[in-house]
Amino acid sequence: MSTTSLETASVTVPPAAAKPRRSPLIPLAVVAVVVAAATGYWAYDRQFEETDDAQVDANISNISPRVSGTIVSVAVIENQPIKAGDLLAELDPRDLQVAVNLAKAQVAEAEALLAVEDPTVPITEMANKTTVATSGADLASAAAALSQARRTVDQLSAQLIEAQANDKNLQQEKERAKVLIAQNAITQADYDHRIAAADASTAQVEALKQGIEAARAGVEERQARLASTQSRLVEIKANAPRQLETRRASVLMRQAALDAAKAQLAQAELNLSYAKITAPVGGVVGKKAVDLGDHVAPGQQILAISQIENPWVTANFRETQLKEMHPGQTAIVHVDSIDADLHGTIESIGGATGSRYSVLPPENASGNYVKVVQRIPVRIKLDPGQPGLDRLRPGMSVEPKVRL
Repeated sequence: MSTTSLETASVTVPPAAAKPRRSPLIPLAVVAVVVAAATGYWAYDRQFEETDDAQVDANISNISPRVSGTIVSVAVIENQPIKAGDLLAELDPRDLQVAVNLAKAQVAEAEALLAVEDPTVPITEMANKTTVATSGADLASAAAALSQARRTVDQLSAQLIEAQANDKNLQQEKERAKVLIAQNAITQADYDHRIAAADASTAQVEALKQGIEAARAGVEERQARLASTQSRLVEIKANAPRQLETRRASVLMRQAALDAAKAQLAQAELNLSYAKITAPVGGVVGKKAVDLGDHVAPGQQILAISQIENPWVTANFRETQLKEMHPGQTAIVHVDSIDADLHGTIESIGGATGSRYSVLPPENASGNYVKVVQRIPVRIKLDPGQPGLDRLRPGMSVEPKVRL
């Protein structure tokens, strides 16, 4: 085909329909809307910090018996709501009752011993006073006896002097009588009388001498008795306070023994009361690990009580999120289990990162160090009276969002 025919054919083909031109303002408007929406979302999102590393927390009391024994009854089951003071379990009280009876007997014995010992103090005090008074009287009597013995010696000495003077005269008369009887100047009777008088005077002098010796021996005896009485009085005066203090100490010891026995009785009665294990707080029973016939010991956990009345949220925010976060800021907490939002307030920010509270905290000073963004626990207090609070349980997952 020739060129002319091709041109003719191309001329005869009808032209395609023309496309309408788009306005350049439409894409710009869409972009503006998207940018405005993104900017608004970005500005709104900057007002919040949120995390999904958070859970509901509450106080959990681990219950254990305070005395050892065998479980004879269990009054609760797993997940049972209880109030403070409700009976949880009971131990066999017979051994504990025996301990109470023994303690009562020891108290009675201590009271009896104290009753016996207590009057000895005034008795000893009175006896000491009486002994001191008696010893004083004995001392005075011994002193008087010594004085009397000395006066006796003095009297006998004076009598001896007089008797010796009389004896001297009578001996002279006796010698003159011998001369006179030889000259027949006196009668035999007069001579015999003078001889007898002289011999009697000599005997009297010897008797007085012996009496003086006996009196002097009596004086020495009285002196020894006086010294003994004085020593005894000094000893009594020295020992009397000691004896009294000893009695008083014995009474105090008996009183202390009574106090100890009463304390043991009180402890035994307390132990008996511990046979009934009651709930110290209200909540929900969990981790029940006790049944009839089990032997339990102090410190052995038998169950746990979750105190669900006042839960809170522990949110582990990254350290980079805490720049503008502080106590008092409000928060919205989304609870996964009930699919609801609860309101709360930041109560406190943790004193250390979670890794520092772990059993094996990291040691960054040794080995190769890799920086890891840490998380710090933040406690969020939930506002009371909100619907759904009673359904919260410790450990539930939540997603808090804090308004900055």
